[in-house]
Amino acid sequence: MLTDPELDAALVIDAKTGSVLYARNATAERHPASLTKMMTLYLLFEQLRQHKMTLETQLSVSENAASQPRSHLRLRKGDTIAVDMAIKAIVVCSANDAAVTVAEAIGSTEQHFGELMNAKARTLGMTHSFFHNATGLPDDLQQTTAQDLSILARHLVYDYPEYFGYFRTPQITWRGVDYNTHDNLIRDYKGTDGIKTGYIDASGYNLVSTVERDGTRLIGVVMGGLTAEKRDEEMVDLLDATFEAVKSKAAQPPAGGHS
Repeated sequence: MLTDPELDAALVIDAKTGSVLYARNATAERHPASLTKMMTLYLLFEQLRQHKMTLETQLSVSENAASQPRSHLRLRKGDTIAVDMAIKAIVVCSANDAAVTVAEAIGSTEQHFGELMNAKARTLGMTHSFFHNATGLPDDLQQTTAQDLSILARHLVYDYPEYFGYFRTPQITWRGVDYNTHDNLIRDYKGTDGIKTGYIDASGYNLVSTVERDGTRLIGVVMGGLTAEKRDEEMVDLLDATFEAVKSKAAQPPAGGHS
């Protein structure tokens, strides 16, 4: 068993068309954990596109941001962090202090940023998601579905191609400390471009991945993994099977044709 039956959900879609290629509990409500930060980054990318910030913009760290628990960069009240590094910290090590710093820079308060997250979720068609914080830290109100996360992932891929490359970042260094990505598929699974890992007790181990091979891009969602390793194994199994099915279908002669 690779996932907790009470928390399990999985989905694979064709990124280009959005068509569902595999689904299991895809509309069941689940806690997103740090997959939440996909929306935090989407709203940050929007700010960059609209020239309200640049990658060099320095964000101020509040007491609230500095008080966030692990994972974090150990930011201190009064510190500043460039948008570029904040994005990398959120992607690579899921830094909660960086995520709240971003949220407060955009929404003034994390609470108001949550309202912005929910408004954007509705705009994107994420009808079963509710965000109450910018990090995914434990909160009974924070809910989503595998289906909604696939919608958000697809928008990250195609709405902001100029920033999507951040999700492939394997490692960063901050104040002399090296941080390696939590997303093992970037290193271990050919064609992986990210996107995000997540874990809290209430969610199990979650992962959203996008992988491109031979002109086909898949987006996979796995929720409720028993361990990070088992979550990754489940994702690889699903993607392997789906790529094989896509390849086999492409090799089939058209109806009424000749092989």
